Amino acid sequence: MSKNTIKLLHVVALTIDLPEYNLYRGQVGTVVELLAGGAAFEVEFSDRNGRTYESVGLRPEQIMVLHFEPTSPDSVRSMVTA
Repeated sequence: MSKNTIKLLHVVALTIDLPEYNLYRGQVGTVVELLAGGAAFEVEFSDRNGRTYESVGLRPEQIMVLHFEPTSPDSVRSMVTA
């Protein structure tokens, strides 16, 4: 995924462990700020009541965008071959 596909308010999951922040691969957060011209992202992690428990600057390779709607087979093929 190129850095240009991650946008403000995207829901993302960690692809790595960050034990120094008590965050682990698979935890879900929200992109709340674009950093360094979109080369990095401030991701906020909140509890079930919406209270933020951590906010961390992350690089694109440390997160993946979560998709909530099915994609067509053609769009998946174009992402794989791009």
